[in-house]
Amino acid sequence: MATEYWMSGPVDNIPALLQPVAHALLQANQEVNDLMQDFPESLLWERPAGMASPGFHLQHLSGVLDRLFTYARAEQLSKAQLSELAAEGKPINTLPALLDRFNAQVHKALVQLSTTSEASLTEFRGVGRKQLPSTVLGLLFHAAEHTMRHNGQLLVTVKVLEQQETT
Repeated sequence: MATEYWMSGPVDNIPALLQPVAHALLQANQEVNDLMQDFPESLLWERPAGMASPGFHLQHLSGVLDRLFTYARAEQLSKAQLSELAAEGKPINTLPALLDRFNAQVHKALVQLSTTSEASLTEFRGVGRKQLPSTVLGLLFHAAEHTMRHNGQLLVTVKVLEQQETT
């Protein structure tokens, strides 16, 4: 097994306090792509035991990064982002399209991390229409941990579906 990103040293151009966020995003990016490499497209929207489908997890991984990083920039969600949120779980994309979107979103997140000042990390950021309280760091950390959570859920769902396929 390859060395995990958190044990590989600092990610270039990422502020020191945001290294754990970058490490988690890079780790999830690698694991998701490796996991889905030979996954059958026919199983993408299957929901074993009522669990969320692999397609949903891939949509949500991209969407949550986009939304949380938007809030970290002190911006509100656009109509397009709200439409994408409403479409999560609907079988409207192919596996390659979902992976391309996730890869692009991780790249975009890393670029944003590289331009985030450590001095801004404790600044207030309102979340959603209700402006629920958070901070830049709170949003970026939650984006990383939420990504890893869905990465784990995707892993289990894919393994269950692959096992069902072989039996």
